[in-house]
Amino acid sequence: MNFEFTPEQQMLRAAVRAYAEAELAPAYRDRDTSGEFPFDVWRRLADMEITGLAVSEANGGNPGGYVAIGIVAEELARGDHSSAYLMLITPIVGELLDRWGTDRAKKDWLTRFLAGTSVISLAVTESSGGSDAAAMRMKAVATPDGYRLTGEKSGVTMTMAVDALIVFARAVVDGVDKGITAFLVPMDAPGVSRHPIDDMGARSIGRGIVAFDDVLVPVDYRLGEEGTGFREVMIGFDCTRVILALMSIGAAMKSIEETLEYARQRTSFGRPLAANQGVQFPLAEHHTKLEMARLYCYYALWLRDTGRPHTREAAACKWIGPELSVAAIHDCMILHGHYGWTRDLPLELRLRDVIGTEIADGTPQIAKSVVARELLGRGFVRLDGTVGR
Repeated sequence: MNFEFTPEQQMLRAAVRAYAEAELAPAYRDRDTSGEFPFDVWRRLADMEITGLAVSEANGGNPGGYVAIGIVAEELARGDHSSAYLMLITPIVGELLDRWGTDRAKKDWLTRFLAGTSVISLAVTESSGGSDAAAMRMKAVATPDGYRLTGEKSGVTMTMAVDALIVFARAVVDGVDKGITAFLVPMDAPGVSRHPIDDMGARSIGRGIVAFDDVLVPVDYRLGEEGTGFREVMIGFDCTRVILALMSIGAAMKSIEETLEYARQRTSFGRPLAANQGVQFPLAEHHTKLEMARLYCYYALWLRDTGRPHTREAAACKWIGPELSVAAIHDCMILHGHYGWTRDLPLELRLRDVIGTEIADGTPQIAKSVVARELLGRGFVRLDGTVGR
């Protein structure tokens, strides 16, 4: 077994880490305070051809694989965890447009997405459903000129910055529900309105509520066949759940490195903090657990790159990675003493941001239910809590 990155992946990692340390980290606090979306980071990722890592060459992409996407997410999060959220839309939006976009959708939007001139995100969650994506109520009623979308999406990532959304709604044709379907919706379409949510973290990325009031979407902006949307978004989540875990691990590992250096330099009762087992042991424990989780994440992405099932692995990474990272960053704050609680250090900022990854793309409870279902069989454990064969 070879656990090393390829030479190309190592070069990518070095380049992104250098960028994150030199340009992202110094402005991390400012972006959080202002809440301004990091358009400059998105354009930089496009210049580095990172926005096309999940898009085929035939459609203008630079298909480097999902391990590469994970590398970028982890390294960006070391400098600015919020900006690493851009790596969530890179694979799932790129995949959907690449595989299911019509020629018009690709010409109008995929080109701009790859160039970093347009931001596109997903609209899946509804206030009545939360993590239960299959329970969505939003409808897209077929008409002679396209589809009419009516409903509301909540918790939409990058709400105030996006130029378009891939919206998942139930396609209704002649009064018949054809199932969840994906639609590309420009944000300047008549009938679309959006409102921000005041979150405790990831403030430069932002979430919000988007309402659709009889919004006309042309047939050319439907992605895939009617009824295929739920399957496609679940396949996408098998990637983004791992990315979220790697983002949290990147921020936690950086926090541990900073705390190790602080413990070497800081003296207490005449000796360095690092000489105390009370300092050594928690750092050793967190580093060990995070490194194990990190390797599991890259294993899951390797499975995806090789076309193998990885739903169980993705869900496991999703709950364990953020949980371990929150605990590690919290202990790093404690080990810094009262100074760790101040806004002079990035620890409290990272902690706020990483807590959000525990909820994104499904809560820990949902992730554990997915793991149990994969272990016991889909007919035995259901996400609604019922049990049966």
